[in-house]
Amino acid sequence: MKPFALSLLVALVSVASAQEIDGTSQVLELIASLEAEVHASWVDRLRENRRSRRDAACTIDKVVFRREYGSLSQAERLDYVNAVICLQNKPARTPSSVAPGAKSRFDDFVATHINQTRAIHFTGNFLPWHRWFVYQYEKALRDECGYQGYQPYWDWPKYASSPETSPIFNGDPYSLGGNGEFVPHNGPVIPPSGDLPPVMLPPGNGGGFVTTGPFANMTVNLGPVIPLEGTTPGTLGGLGWNPRGLKRDIGPLLTTRYANYTAILNLLRAPTLGQYRILSEGVPSTIEIGPHGAGHWTIGGDPGADVFTSPGDPAFWVHHGMIDRMWIFWQYLDPRSRFSSVSDGNYGHITWNNDPPSRKTQLDDVLDMGYAAESTTISEVMDTLSSELCYFYL
Repeated sequence: MKPFALSLLVALVSVASAQEIDGTSQVLELIASLEAEVHASWVDRLRENRRSRRDAACTIDKVVFRREYGSLSQAERLDYVNAVICLQNKPARTPSSVAPGAKSRFDDFVATHINQTRAIHFTGNFLPWHRWFVYQYEKALRDECGYQGYQPYWDWPKYASSPETSPIFNGDPYSLGGNGEFVPHNGPVIPPSGDLPPVMLPPGNGGGFVTTGPFANMTVNLGPVIPLEGTTPGTLGGLGWNPRGLKRDIGPLLTTRYANYTAILNLLRAPTLGQYRILSEGVPSTIEIGPHGAGHWTIGGDPGADVFTSPGDPAFWVHHGMIDRMWIFWQYLDPRSRFSSVSDGNYGHITWNNDPPSRKTQLDDVLDMGYAAESTTISEVMDTLSSELCYFYL
């Protein structure tokens, strides 16, 4: 089967860009209004909890805030970067019998993700699993590496037209490293499924090794499981030791098309979790990849473009910070019903897109962190302003 025509996708990007420019101010006003409503809602909720003596673990005076990466001062960004490097230099807790390629605490999180990828994507536990995953990573940075702040996020639409020049990827000492060096290459291909043809996504503006910023000399130890063209797959299903440099392929086409302000507004307006999930994560094996897929493939390269080993790129964590931010905002737009909803739609099962057919996800299902961190249940993480989480987003 021939891949989906790349020229058609580029045309769609051009249309999306024009529409975005025409309506940006209106979209921003609507998003600001929705965000104000969300913030008022959580304050009211915590005040009610205090009056009824519920959720004593999280009160207004204990709430911490995660912020957009570019809004952090240089000192705050450097603190975050140094903590990530610290985690990469601490010994792994994952036994070599489980993942012989895991050499650091940072790798513990990658190995956990590799081992569970098929059970935590297009499934009912996707959003809560990654919420707990990112929280435990943040906790490791703070408890084990002395990080003073909280997990920042990547505001996709703010930098959609030029992500490679954003504070996240510009390659200065306070970034998460620069783009990969440019090498002629094709973009990633989404494998065919059933009668659907493979989908060729556009390449970014890099493709080679990262040579600027704090992670220019970073060693990637695990994966890839599903390698890019010209990349050798890792041994032992990606869990073997495969030391190599970090590659990226950042460019604006995917964020402009899938992670713009209109996409954010559509997410917040989604009436059901099932519709929210399709807008956010797209449809497997199709050109509709949603902002979740767009973020991962905008990072691209190796290991970022491999769904299994994507946490091996430090940018994974700011991307999933934004995924979590959108979900908690959507939840607080209707807190009466959205803190108990995990199984709506086809992605509400315990298998990838309900293939093979499986039962629905339940609130008492376990979020397994492997050797990276403590596990918990879905019910414990449905609200970031309950139990130990006690965080929100600015």
